[in-house]
Amino acid sequence: MKTPTVALIRQRYALDGGAERFVSRALEALKSRDVRLTLITRAWSGGKGFEVRVCDPFYLGRLWRDWSFARAVCRALQDRPFDLVQSHERISCCDVYRAGDGVHREWLAQRARAQGALGRLATALNPYHYYVKRAERRLFENPELKAVICNSRMVREEIRRYFQIADDKLHVIYSGVDTAAFHPDLKKHRGEVRARHGIPDDATLFLFVGSGFERKGMAALLQAMAALPADMYLLVVGRDRNSARFQARAASLGLARRVVFAGAQQDVKPYYGAAEALVLPTLYDPFPNVALEAMASGLPVITSLKSGAAELIEKGRNGFVCDALDVPALVTRMRSVTPESAAAMGARARTTVEHMDLAHMSQALIGLYNSLLCT
Repeated sequence: MKTPTVALIRQRYALDGGAERFVSRALEALKSRDVRLTLITRAWSGGKGFEVRVCDPFYLGRLWRDWSFARAVCRALQDRPFDLVQSHERISCCDVYRAGDGVHREWLAQRARAQGALGRLATALNPYHYYVKRAERRLFENPELKAVICNSRMVREEIRRYFQIADDKLHVIYSGVDTAAFHPDLKKHRGEVRARHGIPDDATLFLFVGSGFERKGMAALLQAMAALPADMYLLVVGRDRNSARFQARAASLGLARRVVFAGAQQDVKPYYGAAEALVLPTLYDPFPNVALEAMASGLPVITSLKSGAAELIEKGRNGFVCDALDVPALVTRMRSVTPESAAAMGARARTTVEHMDLAHMSQALIGLYNSLLCT
């Protein structure tokens, strides 16, 4: 019997990215079917057990970057067809698409709520957004598309709302988390991390983890911190090209001592052990992996209505949810976190995600791949 051939498309593949971690799990799940795997990419680092095919056409700017890659991949697939093609990019010549970035139209709608008039005008005139919206429509409404992997029910409903697509093509498969690596035992790092960053041991510490501070709601979070008591601190882990601007904003709000920008960290696990709660008032996030990691580590999560992670939150039991721009509501939620309440909510958060391990995600992927490769 012929061995099935499967291609996975990711424009840039590096083992430390969130989408790449999902690709890695997809690759492992596909290996169990005895298939020949090919990764089609511009550039890659790390990984094994699959062939790599590089498609790296010249480009200037992100519009040309995405368009040229999509065009090159579709041409390559004509020259060498596969039994199944799964894309993590908005490319219309695929069988399966993982909507890890959600729906661009919805992101623009949420972003507009936080922008001024000039920002909204700049977004409206930016040709890149026209390209992405057109690419999404071509992708989702392509009759040849067999399945869409949605990483939250929120994303599934957004795709239903914006596009003409059959319901049976939309499959919700949550990302998995390594429940052994992300575990309440990480609290053993509490003292060391706090001492390193000058955070008192008796302070209530909130943790923010993520890159892209604008999208993740940092502006609203700093406003909320300014309204909180002096014994509440915020530790920010992640990178942003405008980090200096956010640090200056924190200083102007009198938060230079209570908001610590730790930058990107090679290993974020000890930071989960140092905090009482994760706070992520994101404007739009299909499903933040950091929420799963925090909950598995025994932290309650405070997040927004437009975060896929809100689907796991039970108010006051394992975290809180509020509108990303409702600063008074965010302040109220954060005020309710004490070391005692955080411990109780964190234990329930761990229970919530204990079953969402990597094996569970792999089994869900295997089931989908089985159904597609057998048709």
